[in-house]
Amino acid sequence: MTRPRPRPRILALAELKPQDMADRLAADYEVVRDIGAAADVEVVLTAGNVGITAAQMARLPALRLVAVNGVGVDAVDLAQARHRGIAVTTTPDVLSMAVAEMALGLALAAGRRIAEGDRFVRAGQWSSGGKLGLGCSVLERRAGILGYGRIGRRLAELLRGMGMDVLYTARREKPGAPDGFRPDALALARDCDLLFVTAAGGEDTRGLVDAGVLAALGPDGILVNVARGPVVDAGALAQALDAGTIAGAGLDVFDDEPNVPQALLDAPNCVLTPHIGSATAEARRAMAQLVLDNIAAHFAGRPLPTPYEVQDALPLHR
Repeated sequence: MTRPRPRPRILALAELKPQDMADRLAADYEVVRDIGAAADVEVVLTAGNVGITAAQMARLPALRLVAVNGVGVDAVDLAQARHRGIAVTTTPDVLSMAVAEMALGLALAAGRRIAEGDRFVRAGQWSSGGKLGLGCSVLERRAGILGYGRIGRRLAELLRGMGMDVLYTARREKPGAPDGFRPDALALARDCDLLFVTAAGGEDTRGLVDAGVLAALGPDGILVNVARGPVVDAGALAQALDAGTIAGAGLDVFDDEPNVPQALLDAPNCVLTPHIGSATAEARRAMAQLVLDNIAAHFAGRPLPTPYEVQDALPLHR
C-alpha cells in the first residue's frame, strides 16, 4: 500500500475569495500562515496591497513564486525577486471591467452628487424643504486616462461607447490607439474635464497628480482615482477640493488604507469608497482561479499563465 504524496506547502499572506475558492486552495495545498514556519515553502500567496518585502523573502530561502491576487505589485520587492530569480504572477484582465465600472461609477457619483444626495435625503433635508445644489454632466465631457494599461483601455472602451471623447497618457504613444495621446499628466489634465487615474503605483508614480496637475484640471474638473492612493498627492487634493480648484473627486484608494485623511472625509464634494474596485463576485472568482492556475503550473513545471512583465513597471512621463 503506497502512502499518498504530501501536499505542497504554501504561505498565505492574503485570503482567496469567495470561500469555495479558498476551500479549493486548502484541499490542494497545506496552507501555512505563519512565516516563521514556512522556511521550506516555494510559493507565497499575497495580494496587491499586501505584497511581500525583501525582509520577508529573506526568511523564505526556498521561495520560487510570488502569486499576487490582484494586478498591483508596488508592495512586492521586485528587485529582490529578480535578484533571487523568484517569479511573480498577477491576475490581469479579469478585473479590468470591474475596476473600469467603479471608475465610471465614481465619476457619476461625484459629478451628479449621488452620494451627497443620498446623505441629503437620509438626513431629512429634502422632506424639510431643502434643495440640493446642481450637479454637472459627466457624459458630455472629455475624459483623460492617466495610465493606459489594461484597466485604462477597458475604461476608454466604456467611455467611447457612451459617446465621450477620450485622451490618454502612457509611457509612450500607442500606435493605432483610438484615443488622443498627451505626453504627460499636466498636458492631459489641461485638455480634459474628467481625469481618471489608472496608473501603476510605486515610487515612480508617487505624487504624479500634484497641485499643478489639479490646477490644470480646473474648477469644473473631476478627479477619479482607482489606481493607488500615492499616485495622487492627498494634501494637494484636499486643498484643491476646499478651494474650488477642482469641482470634485471620487476616490477608491488611499495612501494609508484604511485610514483616510480627515480633510478628505470632511469634503462634501469628494466621494469615498473602501478600495472595492475589483470587489465583484465575478471578478474575485476569476482572480482566484488565476491564482490557483499559476500555483498549479509552478508545481507541475508548466509555463506560468500570467507572469508579471517587468516592463509594466516603467514610469509614466512626468
